[in-house]
Amino acid sequence: MLLSNTLKSILQVPCLTLHSGSTEIIMTRALFLDRDGIINVDTGYTYKTQDIVFMEGIFDICRNAQQAGYKLIVVTNQSGIGRGYYTEKDLHTVMAWMQEKLAEEQITLDKYYYCPYHPEGIGQYRRESNDRKPGAGMLLKAKQEFNILMQDSIMLGDKPADMEAAWRAGVGRKLMLPHTGYPTSPYADRILTHLREALKEFPAFA
Repeated sequence: MLLSNTLKSILQVPCLTLHSGSTEIIMTRALFLDRDGIINVDTGYTYKTQDIVFMEGIFDICRNAQQAGYKLIVVTNQSGIGRGYYTEKDLHTVMAWMQEKLAEEQITLDKYYYCPYHPEGIGQYRRESNDRKPGAGMLLKAKQEFNILMQDSIMLGDKPADMEAAWRAGVGRKLMLPHTGYPTSPYADRILTHLREALKEFPAFA
């Protein structure tokens, strides 16, 4: 009982305050989420609201993580923009709709980061970018913007690139729900067979 209460107390601590001279820095933890295949079913270049089907268990995972003091941050490769399948405006429209649906479940998505670039893209989008996973760019931007304690944070993704990006960014816990056709990753700390298994990361609220 003592161990359980102690664990619950730790999980309920949302942030850490550091003092540097006269400056107070509030540090926090984050649950980094890939989008397609984790938040919604990956149907391939999903950008229309009518095509969004939320993954079973994702609402409970986000809600429990939020109650445990984690920021909820999406980091998603969106090469469909770079390939000309849809626009950045299309992405923002569908993400705004998804945020509304999450809000209906008492979930606040703190921010989403996306990378539209691809080596085989068109026009201005045809280039390499450290933001594109397995690069760590998006996670490091979030770290700077939200003062995130990366070692105390979690990455939840479905592809090897998600795990490698999290490893490069110093994320302490990396959970992988392997996407059909993709191998598991040596960077993953835990392989899931069902998304709901991630609830075990937040035992005080499961």
